Amino acid sequence: MILKIALLIIFFAVTLAVGLYCRRHATDVNGFVLGGRSVGPWLTAFAYGTSYFSAVIFVGYAGQFGWNFGVASTWIGIGNALIGSLLAWVILGRRTRLMSQNLESATMPEFFGKRYGSNALKITASIIAFVFLIPYTASLYNGLSRLFSVAFGIDYTVCIIAMAILTCIYVVAGGYMATAINDFIQGIIMLVGIVAVIAAVLMNQGGFSTALESLASIKGDSAVPGVYNSFFGPDPLGLLGVVLLTSLGTWGLPQMVQKFYAIKNEKAIAKGTIISTVFALVVAGGCYFLGGFGRLFLTPEQVAADGYDAIIPAMISKLPDILIGIVVILVLSASMSTLSSLVLASSSTITLDFLKGNIIKKMSDKLQLVIMRIFVGVFIVISVVIAVYQYKVGNSYIAQLMGVSWGALAGSFLAPFVYALYWKRTTKAACFVSFGFGSVIMIANMLFRSYFPTLLQSPINCGAFAMLAGLIIVPIVSLLTPHPNKEKVDEMFACYDRAVTVSAKTSLSE
Repeated sequence: MILKIALLIIFFAVTLAVGLYCRRHATDVNGFVLGGRSVGPWLTAFAYGTSYFSAVIFVGYAGQFGWNFGVASTWIGIGNALIGSLLAWVILGRRTRLMSQNLESATMPEFFGKRYGSNALKITASIIAFVFLIPYTASLYNGLSRLFSVAFGIDYTVCIIAMAILTCIYVVAGGYMATAINDFIQGIIMLVGIVAVIAAVLMNQGGFSTALESLASIKGDSAVPGVYNSFFGPDPLGLLGVVLLTSLGTWGLPQMVQKFYAIKNEKAIAKGTIISTVFALVVAGGCYFLGGFGRLFLTPEQVAADGYDAIIPAMISKLPDILIGIVVILVLSASMSTLSSLVLASSSTITLDFLKGNIIKKMSDKLQLVIMRIFVGVFIVISVVIAVYQYKVGNSYIAQLMGVSWGALAGSFLAPFVYALYWKRTTKAACFVSFGFGSVIMIANMLFRSYFPTLLQSPINCGAFAMLAGLIIVPIVSLLTPHPNKEKVDEMFACYDRAVTVSAKTSLSE
């Protein structure tokens, strides 16, 4: 117990020190929200990765999808690395950095407003982000309760409040730069922790080969033996839906895309792409791979009684104390990094996109900073209240909002954002339609799920459908609506054609 408490104290002390150290980078809006657009590849890549993977992934999704798909759930992590990280950096990274700087936009709603020339679009996007980021934020605390019970035997509420206060302090003090540096530290913990835990868990089962053999003997919900250690598992189509939502979905999440706004230069993009991909492969691939062996630790009756969140804690409960302490720090790191990213995105969106120029006509840079810092605290308090309520009441309805939030945000924003970077013909009408379709279908799925086709009753599959449908809806509506102002759009896209000088080793001369 002393060892585990010492690890926690060291972790909290370092996190707090980083926040206070980074105060000098958060003296204006650009520094607080984007770190002065001067963040290097390692910090950006780790900030992207740690914002991507939270306790929801490690405890909830890894347990649930590992149970449903067996070791085939590892494909989810591979998809996260190749689609959610590698392709996201290659397709979005450079263009997002150039276009957002050219438009002088610091948030995704502000980008939409300036790219499509519509203040109403900016306000609508900020409302969608506000409505769906809050339950997403609250869901981050899910999964911590059982781990802290295993490790410390303390009340979950104490854990939530301590984590929230610490996150609030370092985000308010240091802004994006404090978040990025802490994300780097927390990312190192996640990399080391997941490798150590996988090795220890498999060793407890007699090693990798023995664990696979044991898994092959389990029929579970399938009549086919060996299906849980097969290549694509018992439900390949359901697995594909999860891969799409958790991988492609990051392309439309404000807290993820905003990382590209802050990249320092071309070298940072090239290095960041590789680092982010490797990080996702180890962390996400490792989490889902570990979850694939869940059926060796719990019976279907136990999971039916305690839920999927009980699977990962059961797997680590018999590990040595030092490893349990590392797992707790790992999950705390994953949760706090995502939490800081979400509240920073939420506070900047509500301040810059909703209040500034609409509710408060004249807002100085200093006042914007003050209001953003206030809203960081407000959003964290709201998320804590929701999380504690869900824990005390046991309301699984709120816990389901993670999938709904992710689907609504990505379903609304992904298509108009990607087309905005590549296609001059995209119209604001198409953007509005995408916003409406993505939000409405996910809200309807939450309220009237039984009326949906069987395949779309899952929030995961419905979110994947919303994203793919948006990629079709936006070009169709754009072609059916009036052209945007050609002169203004050409001026926006001119940032891509600006001449730059590079060394001979980068580009051969004629």
